[in-house]
Amino acid sequence: MVASGFWQKRSLTRLKDCSKGATNAASLTFRQSIFPICLVTILFFLWGFSYGLLDTLNKHFQNTLKITRSRSSGLQVAYFGAYPIASLGHAAWILRHYGYRATFIWGLFLYGLGALLCIPAIMGHSFSGFCFCIFIIGNGLGSLETAANPYITVCGPPKQAELRINLAQAFNGIGGIVAPLLGSYVFFGFDNEEKALQNVQWVYMSIAIFVFFMATVFFLAEIPEITDEDMALQEAEAAKKNHEAVMGTEAYQVHVEARPHAIGPAPPSEDQPFRKQYRLFHAAFSEFCYTGAQVAVGSYFINYVTETRPNTDSALAAKFLAGAQAAFAVGRFIGVGIMTCIRPRKVLLVFMTMCWVFTAPAITQRGNVGMSMLYVVLFFESICFPTIVALGMRGLGRHTKRGSGWIIAGVCGGAVVPPLLAVVADSNGGKTGTAVAMVVPMVFFLISWTYAMSVNFWGWYRRTVDAFAPNEETAGRRGEAVELEKKGDVDGTGVVKPVTDVEKMSDVKLVD
Repeated sequence: MVASGFWQKRSLTRLKDCSKGATNAASLTFRQSIFPICLVTILFFLWGFSYGLLDTLNKHFQNTLKITRSRSSGLQVAYFGAYPIASLGHAAWILRHYGYRATFIWGLFLYGLGALLCIPAIMGHSFSGFCFCIFIIGNGLGSLETAANPYITVCGPPKQAELRINLAQAFNGIGGIVAPLLGSYVFFGFDNEEKALQNVQWVYMSIAIFVFFMATVFFLAEIPEITDEDMALQEAEAAKKNHEAVMGTEAYQVHVEARPHAIGPAPPSEDQPFRKQYRLFHAAFSEFCYTGAQVAVGSYFINYVTETRPNTDSALAAKFLAGAQAAFAVGRFIGVGIMTCIRPRKVLLVFMTMCWVFTAPAITQRGNVGMSMLYVVLFFESICFPTIVALGMRGLGRHTKRGSGWIIAGVCGGAVVPPLLAVVADSNGGKTGTAVAMVVPMVFFLISWTYAMSVNFWGWYRRTVDAFAPNEETAGRRGEAVELEKKGDVDGTGVVKPVTDVEKMSDVKLVD
């Protein structure tokens, strides 16, 4: 009986069959959320490692298979091109119907399967076959990201969502450090290219074993599920706090009693159909441009260093890439620290601005100076991706799971921008070079920057991302409202009206 109960709890049944309505997962305290968050954070390390390994293999296959930069970008096309198929297709369907835990297991299965299939592709010296395997791995990682990013943001106190996802993503950066360091010793520096290819096989065999082990752990572990109803309740709580901050607690209670029809899972003006979630689509497009630029810089970092820094081979450049990824990881931890005292949207604006500002001199400078500029760029890239994810999912309520798929689909920018950079770098017989081609990611950084500007300077965006805690502007509106109540001037026009006109007062005070 005990055994049957154990397996029944871990069966992957449809959500509508195993639970109805809201759970308590989105209401977990910080302490209660530590175990599920730690378990999911391991996944962030896995895809950070996989992504860092891909950047190293990009140059490795140029050397061993004698292919151009443009053709080697097929790795990025296969890897990131799989993301929208997962996040809008099979992973999104599993997430909506079977929940987060089933999606984690499915993503790990695909990751492990792709890693195993890499071995015969490498043995057969088939670059196209290896790209197909990377495509399967990309589907697995896309599935993991579709579930892990929203899970981290909603599992625990809402006001700490940006901190949680940036801290978890910091381990992504650690994986990005380990992979190029491993690659510098395992993939490069061998006179015998067959020996280097054999090492790649063993690396992917190790990855497959560990990934299947993690899939087993997720199957056996008990992690809280989060439903659409949880998201709706969380958004209703955010709306309540925002209204209380503007009106004052007592005035808000009077407002609720006078207009009970206006109190529901979300404010009527915000509970829009999915097609009208324009802030989400802007965030997804920003993620597309940003991820494309980030992947382009990382994928051709080794090319940039070997071309612009004298007496630098691929093995040494891979070590420099590990150092750049270390700057990326350090930026994540520093960014999390800054977010404890400064709003995440403000930190995002500063960091995204620095990305395109420091990419510009990398185009014209050479040697250590140019490489140092890319180090700075990777440092400021650190918090951008997870912060766009967290801010972009604000206000979605019952659309949170579906919205997550759209934002993660934006990762396919990594399949578009690197090939554009490679084409520019290979033009004129390669004389243009990787350095000049850095103008491509700089342009995409600039386009993505429009979202950071919007959440800071457009009230419609700003009110949504600030809904979980009153800001200085909201506090100012509340103080002004209290003074107007004392005077009976509820609409601020100078005309005294009875304070009992609660409905009119509420309408006025909720206007930003």
